[in-house]
Amino acid sequence: MRAILASTLAIALVGCTTVEDVASAPPPPLDPPAVSQSMPEQMASMDPSDSILFWSDERRSAAFRDMESMFPGLEVEPAPLPRKLSEGAPLAADTSAKIRTFMQETSAAGVMVLKDGKVVFEDYALGMTGDDRWTSFSVAKSFTSTLLGAAIEDGKIESLDTPVTDVIPALAGTAYEGVTVGQIAAMTSGVAWNEDYTDPESDVAKMLAVTPVAGESQAVTYARTLEREAPAGEKWVYKTLETNLLGLIVEEATGKSLAAYSAEKIVAPAGFEGGLFWMQDLTGGNIGGCCLSITLSDYARFGQFVLEGGEGVVPENWFAEAGAPLVDFSPRAPGYGYGYQWWTYPGETFGAQGIFGQAITIVPSHNLVVAVISNWPTATSSENRAKFQGLVREIALNAE
Repeated sequence: MRAILASTLAIALVGCTTVEDVASAPPPPLDPPAVSQSMPEQMASMDPSDSILFWSDERRSAAFRDMESMFPGLEVEPAPLPRKLSEGAPLAADTSAKIRTFMQETSAAGVMVLKDGKVVFEDYALGMTGDDRWTSFSVAKSFTSTLLGAAIEDGKIESLDTPVTDVIPALAGTAYEGVTVGQIAAMTSGVAWNEDYTDPESDVAKMLAVTPVAGESQAVTYARTLEREAPAGEKWVYKTLETNLLGLIVEEATGKSLAAYSAEKIVAPAGFEGGLFWMQDLTGGNIGGCCLSITLSDYARFGQFVLEGGEGVVPENWFAEAGAPLVDFSPRAPGYGYGYQWWTYPGETFGAQGIFGQAITIVPSHNLVVAVISNWPTATSSENRAKFQGLVREIALNAE
């Protein structure tokens, strides 16, 4: 009898639905892409002296396109509805020639330029193709920042003013006592840190090799060894560990891995075509400050997603705030600064960047996204970074 009543009610409800209601009803939400564990047959060494920071050019070039074969991580399938990147009017021949010269001079593996969401330049080198994925290094930090915004939008984290110990009680009594989520996101915690990529004894070289403690993230274990050098909020120091902690904050608050949360909040809404691989540390957590692998076109798709504001995923104006210079590098570097895990440049331009020449630069005033993947001979190069920024400015002026 209940089944008959339910069927009758369903028919009655359908009968009350107009054609206009059906036409205006939003499509049902798609399930996020599947996430699975990926394990290498033989894991690469985590010894700081054999860090990828010190590998040869040839060894790095092979590794950057195939991190899955050397490190454990989580694999995210492509978006259920990949975003089609249609072709726009190509850049002028002289501008395209300058990009290719830049690629040769800086060992770039690929460059893609989107203007108004359309591809106006795309080229590859170092044996790369459009189907290959390339590791991000610290470009991942801007992904983690975006997931922080998503967690705030979802109500999983109250605000940027939330004390980190409210989310990670294990940090109580460490140098991070009294530090807020926003101060970690802006890297102004006041905690001392050494990010020297040429020094095997630096914090950044040793943090992922610290002996795991049962039931505790490696990020927390290493944080216990650090000391404070300034009051929270008063001094900026670039620290990859803090993005690892930020990633842990997102994971603890949402109950999901960064990879699983990115499947829902980035991969699907941005329409990634090639999926995503995100490395894990020795305790199984995704490494928030580094090492996700995606295709060049998906780097560009992420940039376009950010340019368009991430509506429905992050709070309104999130990227305008996260991509603003909360830390001003003047007078040493006028016009440059740092936001919430985004670098800021002159002309209200901002971007993600990682060692060895990875970058996504967003120019809102010109509706422009420029993505590059590279294998620089050294982890950092102010000369190559300046060349890229100059190239972006030239593209912006000529991609009208």
